[in-house]
Amino acid sequence: MLLCYCSVCYSDTIYGITGNAARDDTLNWVMTNILPKQAGLQVNNVFYRYTTVKDREDDMLVHVQNENARGDGYIFRETDDWSGLGGNSITKSVPVPLIPIDFWGRGSIEIEGKGQVVDTEVVYGYQFDPCFDPQSNPTCPGYKDPFAVAMENIEVVDPLDEDYVQDELDRKANMRAEDEEEERRERRKLAEQVEESDARLENLLGMATVTEFSAEQVALHNSLIALKGIPVGYTYSIEGGTYSDTVVLVDAKLPRSRKGLRVGLAQDLKHQELVNLQYAK
Repeated sequence: MLLCYCSVCYSDTIYGITGNAARDDTLNWVMTNILPKQAGLQVNNVFYRYTTVKDREDDMLVHVQNENARGDGYIFRETDDWSGLGGNSITKSVPVPLIPIDFWGRGSIEIEGKGQVVDTEVVYGYQFDPCFDPQSNPTCPGYKDPFAVAMENIEVVDPLDEDYVQDELDRKANMRAEDEEEERRERRKLAEQVEESDARLENLLGMATVTEFSAEQVALHNSLIALKGIPVGYTYSIEGGTYSDTVVLVDAKLPRSRKGLRVGLAQDLKHQELVNLQYAK
């Protein structure tokens, strides 16, 4: 018998059939190696055929079955009674109520009684919605951009809201403020020192000038006091003109002073004595 396969798309549902699970007269198989690994896949039909080899008088039962992968017992079991019958072939198509792939456990053909089966073939019909998982294809309804989904689950945290970060920023800000204040204090101190130095220099210069002129002023003041009056010319200009001498010397020749000569000679001798003392050994 030739088994045909076709895939039909109806209302976004894809239908298909597996290969032969019992090829080469294999009586046991693993469903994960038979059904496609498709999310949302459901089995809707089991097709099988085989040929029995037995004597007519022998009792024989043949079970085509699948264990329940999610519990006890079988998820599918179809039994053929060959008791009182001779060897022959059988073909069956058994609909099943859209059982999800997760329930389909190990499959097998089990024989009770005498006889054997050959030319075995077991095929499963299935269907699945390619958009069962909307994220399987960007064209599926309900598909969400993975990046957008990831961003929805990310909590954006402003690092400035963290207490330890804010404390560190505050500490650095305080340090900068203290440094700036210390720098301002140093500048003020330096300015005060410069100003004080300028003031001292100005005072020194002022004192020198005052001292220099005070002696003259004091001498002039004393002279004016001695004259018992301040002449008009001290504060006013004196009118110009010619003033004739009023003192007339009777004898124009002044005699030499013997006393002054003796004093001058004594001073010369004393000076020479001091000079000689410098070179004395």
